[in-house]
Amino acid sequence: MLGGRAKLPVLAEISGPGPDGDARVWSLRRTELQALVPLQADLGEHRVALVVGDEALVGAVGLAGAAAAAGRRVALVECDLARPRLAADLGLAAIPGLHEYLRWETTAPELLQPLALAGPAAGGSAQPLICVVAGRPASKAEALVELESFRHAVAKLRGAYDLVVLIGPPPGGSAGALEGVARRADTVLVAASPAALAGQPGRLLRGQLRGLPVKPKGAIAVAG
Repeated sequence: MLGGRAKLPVLAEISGPGPDGDARVWSLRRTELQALVPLQADLGEHRVALVVGDEALVGAVGLAGAAAAAGRRVALVECDLARPRLAADLGLAAIPGLHEYLRWETTAPELLQPLALAGPAAGGSAQPLICVVAGRPASKAEALVELESFRHAVAKLRGAYDLVVLIGPPPGGSAGALEGVARRADTVLVAASPAALAGQPGRLLRGQLRGLPVKPKGAIAVAG
């Protein structure tokens, strides 16, 4: 368990998209890639990494993109079923998604959306980043991630890809949703703004993560 007083070690520092909608992190700027290279080694043999926090989407996309740019076969899966964002932010189809798959409304091959990496840092990528969006918003996300179909989906992705990056529900959100997703992960990373990692907000965040079945490994600090 994560002690409420123990600070999370910062494993990488990156910049997020600007307030004007500039999608800088999505284009794999060389500085972002270089900042995330050491984190690839920190993951070790972990195949399924859950990213949580107020900048979970930015951190997860950066982590997955950097791993794909390094030549690894990577799947990025949006598990925040209550608040889908990935499709809109990356220009992907909003449905079908994980929600529809968990309800047996679509098949696995229909979920996988390839995303071509852009920018000079993407030269090492031989294959696109594979994305699975959340689908339509779910009102009972905690029940969906407890289904056997969710366990099976993550297991299949684990077997098919070198790295699976899960975008988690927010800490302190729907009761049980984050814990349910964390049970399928090998490791947990926190992606948050520097302000959310420090002081009272940082203590609150660590308290919200204390009950997870997997202890958070560290943080990705995302500057605005």
